[in-house]
Amino acid sequence: MRVEIWSDIACPWCYVGKARFDKALAAFPYRDGVEVVHRSFELDPGRAKGDVQPVITMLTRKYGMSEAQAQAGEDNLGAQAAAEGLDYRTRDRDHGNTFDMHRLLHFAKEQGRQDRLIQVLYRANFAEERSVFTEGDERLVQLAVEAGLDAEAAREVLADPEAYADEVRADEREAAQLGATGVPFFVLDRKYGVSGAQPAEVFTRALTQAWDERAPLTPVGQGEAEVCGPDGCAVPHQD
Repeated sequence: MRVEIWSDIACPWCYVGKARFDKALAAFPYRDGVEVVHRSFELDPGRAKGDVQPVITMLTRKYGMSEAQAQAGEDNLGAQAAAEGLDYRTRDRDHGNTFDMHRLLHFAKEQGRQDRLIQVLYRANFAEERSVFTEGDERLVQLAVEAGLDAEAAREVLADPEAYADEVRADEREAAQLGATGVPFFVLDRKYGVSGAQPAEVFTRALTQAWDERAPLTPVGQGEAEVCGPDGCAVPHQD
């Protein structure tokens, strides 16, 4: 079974939602049969790469809330994250363009390190003092190495603005086609969708239902044909 997760590194509910999903998946009896793929979704795709501003400033300008309201929202998110065992800085975080991070995540998928990299990026953005937006590509290269990727290969990806750009845009088009207007958005076997940072119990029910309702294989053709098995291959007798 495949679970696809549309998310953005700048999305705090994606950070919390992934922790809740991971908790459900860890307890799922068939977890070894579940493939998880992370898909790209930019919350702020029109933001220029060098346009970085404090999270509180972004929230007040984008949503028209007061600074007090924005800070209260951050404090609530910090409490939600702490309940899942996550560190979360409720003060002095910044916000910027995440397109290069998504490109790097597609590269990491090819290397089998995608889930590890998204965890590293989430932690760096939400829990660490150093910014993931203001220190240039080398900061992302350092995080890629922490996730098990080759530094020079990651550097080459980031240096080429078209590397994996089509893959990011394809994910975003697909999200729109599926009706996802916000993230996190979880799609199980292209049959069930779960929107938002739901409690772990909701993910457990969704995983169980999707697993139980997988379509069984329908045999095509009658009679027996030669096969290979643990005891060897059937060899026709020669008269």
